[in-house]
Amino acid sequence: MEGAEGGGLPVDGGREAGDREAGEGRAAGAGLAGGRGADGGRAAGGGRRTDGGFAAAAGRRPASRRGAADPVKALMHRHRELCERAVDPLEIAAGLEAHGVTDRTAARFRHRDVFSLAEEMYARVPRDADTRARAVGLPAPPAARVGWALLALLPGALCAAAVAGLRLTDGQPRLLVAVAGSLALVLGVRLAVRRGPLRVPRPPSAVRPPVTGVWTGWLVGYAALGDGLLRSSVTGGPDALPDGASDGPWPLATAALLALALACAPAAWCAHLFAAEARRRLTASRGLEEFASAVRPLLLGSFALFMGALAALLVLCGEALDEAVGYAGLLSLGALLLLARLLAAHGFTHAPAVVLTACAAAEGAALGTVFAGRLPGCGFLSVPVEELVSAGGPGSVPALICAAGALTLLIHAGRTLTLASAHAEPVASR
Repeated sequence: MEGAEGGGLPVDGGREAGDREAGEGRAAGAGLAGGRGADGGRAAGGGRRTDGGFAAAAGRRPASRRGAADPVKALMHRHRELCERAVDPLEIAAGLEAHGVTDRTAARFRHRDVFSLAEEMYARVPRDADTRARAVGLPAPPAARVGWALLALLPGALCAAAVAGLRLTDGQPRLLVAVAGSLALVLGVRLAVRRGPLRVPRPPSAVRPPVTGVWTGWLVGYAALGDGLLRSSVTGGPDALPDGASDGPWPLATAALLALALACAPAAWCAHLFAAEARRRLTASRGLEEFASAVRPLLLGSFALFMGALAALLVLCGEALDEAVGYAGLLSLGALLLLARLLAAHGFTHAPAVVLTACAAAEGAALGTVFAGRLPGCGFLSVPVEELVSAGGPGSVPALICAAGALTLLIHAGRTLTLASAHAEPVASR
């Protein structure tokens, strides 16, 4: 038997393997519907099937042809759970692709592409009225879409209130407002990403999801306080702890924090646009390569749309609060966080976790080397960071780190988010 690509899927081949496939087809296919023969199937080699099994003519074929009876039924038997739970042929096509089945593999099953093979597999599975009703794929109700769209505005609203409180207070009350505002912002972000297109699907109970919240918080916290700390540490500071002021010895970058919080809304809307359009392209596509070619520019367009919105928010917040904004570092951070969340929302959680961890560790190491350089005989440790800060300012450190991470995730997203299996689940249920 010649195995199908990537998943050990059976195709018609040698005599012994063919006999096994024919046996699986007789065992699994007695109740399958399809209307092509008396039992709903048609032999791939040309013989018709009856209620008693293969037609008597099958016995007159050469022995080497017995294995070519019904390879699709054998494939269905191997993927019986996928075929039974699918609500449309697209889910079967995505599942087959996830198991390594390509259009070339589908040709061995007498089909022009994976979508055509999935349509036959879907049609040959008996379904009750409830299953057919679910297959219609009703869109999410308007109230649900309005709900997550409004929740996406919550982080920006909470951050704006906190920034206003910081501007109106001083001393100990300002510090209390900063702490309360930070806690409220964390809760707001958690609520915003718990529903809608940025929601990460719950993994199986046996799978432990990677920890990314801590590293995301570190990266955002560095955007708010890291540049001020690095600038003061290079010159021998800091001389005091941060007090929430934007003009203190350890300044708080309120404009950067506000722009990132406000960017949660365009991030959710761009993710929804990408998911909805990708699902529509999946419905219209007739091949895996055709689908990938159609989705790749859609991914880049959604990404560029978010970057434009973030750049506009940075300009507006900087002007409104009269603060200098490090555009390179913040744009790189925004790109990194969007791509990480977009990948996680489509089920690819490992790469974002690794990249976020690496970026957070690199930023921490950059700060650590500056302080380690103050030890006797260790001045050489801080030289690379000091030279970089001297050439491009403190914002150049997170800009390089986050840009490298974002580029890595963008390349990874171009390979994974263009797969049909990444969009198998209806967008409304995400």
